[in-house]
Amino acid sequence: MSRGAASRRPPHHVRRLLTLAASVLVAAPLLTPGPAGAETAAAAEVSVTPLAFTVEAGGRTCTVDADLYRPAGVGTEDPAPAVLTTNGFGGSKADGSTAATARAFATRGYVSLAYSGLGFGRTGCPISLDDPDIDGEAASQLVDFLAGTRPADDGTTIDYVTMDAAGDPRVGMIGGSYGGAIQLATAAKDHRIDALVPLITWNDLAHSLDPNNADDPDTPGVYKYQWTNGFFAIGEAQGLLNPGLDPSRIGGSGCLHFVAPACDTKRLLDSGSYPAGPTRELLAYARSVSPVSYLEHVTAPTLIIQGQADTLFTLNEAEATYRTLQAQGTETSMIWQSWGHSGGMTDPASGELNIGEGNLETSYVGQRILGWFDRHLRHVEDADTGPAFAYYRDWRSGYGTASEPPAPSQRLHLSGDGKLVPNRSEIVPGSRDYRNALVPTSHSETSLAGLAGLSDPEPYDTKGTYLGWRSAPLESAVDVVGAPKATLKVDSPLTERVQDSGDAADKLVLFAKLYDVAPDGGRTLVNRLVAPVRVPDVTREFTVTLPGIVHRYEAGHRLEFVIAASDDAYYGNRGIKPVTVTSTRKDAGVLRLPVVNGSPR
Repeated sequence: MSRGAASRRPPHHVRRLLTLAASVLVAAPLLTPGPAGAETAAAAEVSVTPLAFTVEAGGRTCTVDADLYRPAGVGTEDPAPAVLTTNGFGGSKADGSTAATARAFATRGYVSLAYSGLGFGRTGCPISLDDPDIDGEAASQLVDFLAGTRPADDGTTIDYVTMDAAGDPRVGMIGGSYGGAIQLATAAKDHRIDALVPLITWNDLAHSLDPNNADDPDTPGVYKYQWTNGFFAIGEAQGLLNPGLDPSRIGGSGCLHFVAPACDTKRLLDSGSYPAGPTRELLAYARSVSPVSYLEHVTAPTLIIQGQADTLFTLNEAEATYRTLQAQGTETSMIWQSWGHSGGMTDPASGELNIGEGNLETSYVGQRILGWFDRHLRHVEDADTGPAFAYYRDWRSGYGTASEPPAPSQRLHLSGDGKLVPNRSEIVPGSRDYRNALVPTSHSETSLAGLAGLSDPEPYDTKGTYLGWRSAPLESAVDVVGAPKATLKVDSPLTERVQDSGDAADKLVLFAKLYDVAPDGGRTLVNRLVAPVRVPDVTREFTVTLPGIVHRYEAGHRLEFVIAASDDAYYGNRGIKPVTVTSTRKDAGVLRLPVVNGSPR
């Protein structure tokens, strides 16, 4: 490994702490369990039966561990629709999120089947990243059980799920993160699924873990090593977390519990290199097991719910899924709620959803989910499924709504004196520069230590390693809803000499982000989001799509657009790479904002 690649990594003891923190985070439930009293009351209304199912998946035979939740009064003469749910990464059927979700819908009259996903809990088979041909195929066999056409391993069969036709049960799916993508994977394989509610999940795993926010799909991204190491650690630790592990879970290519292509992809990303052939092949694998590759086969009505506080799966991923489903005629709506993998509000007092607290009826998102299932599972014709698009506003009560996320419309120009100006005539010609160090000099995203409850520093950029452009104080509030875009041209002669080496790691890496600057000079990184960019060609202009945000810039505040040389959540540049940005009235960078209220001019 080159000296530059080695220097990009934190010291070994720091990597261990980060990996440990990631394990704590990823294993934590996305929706916390409710109070003991609520559990006791619900238990009187619902019976829970542990079941096991032997399934064929990906050329392997393994056992799926599940719990069947049957509401009181549901039987052959009085059937009910079913809800299928499974865990987020590192969880199981019994974790606070999955069990609470299954019970929440069972207490509302749905037959619920909660199961541990392949490779988790006491379910066999290696972890295969929600591959539709493996994880989706296994879930489809559980739908056969709900249809009454196959028994559990102990011979249990059921005949009290509402049927649309022989062998076709009325069934919806709900779950978050890893338990969100599995819904799309299952629906692509099995059109008996009648409704989906995926929360905080991905569209393209290749982008999630190796994102490039520049407008060139052929250039690899910037390795998000903190999150990836966390997932890998918790996956490989399944043998320790679940003693007596099923040997069917043994993976390949040197990994203990992941399928071989996933292991190979992780190894390539860890290497710090991006050789053209292997990189294309392995990132193509990550994309092939992602919704972006199979959404054309999803016909089930889908309510997409994504978190504004999410540095793992940004709002852009949800929007990509939403637009694809909408374009192909699949009924779909989308909600941007406050909470995601990086925090947000789950206190019912905030009005946000927390299924474990039982506030489906009293939260906006909960009401939307109930309306979605009422319409598509109970066939309540006048059920309110809500608007096509809604977003949480922390500056006022309730949600805003629209037909779709606004497109960037208002422009600000990057002036040579470090200002953001509304008109080209106000651009001051000039050049400014920065350079990276051999260690990360910026901290943006919420770190894994912070998410695990440990001390987490505020965002910062080290002087000399970034450039910023600030607007004038705003005359009135400006509300931004959607993904801003920036068109840039940078000069980096040292990069230009090696960028065509055949290893994309030689290309320039930078990180774009938006701050809110208060009148007293205090800076807030909006939702702690950053857009990693591996510049396709430093001799040409390129466009960066920043993560989607929902944010109000108050009157008197300033917008600040920043490009930084590094970020400690990602692998960065190979070697020192000075960068210059030149602005003229004829040729200057442009920041475009999706504004729904007010004007930054």
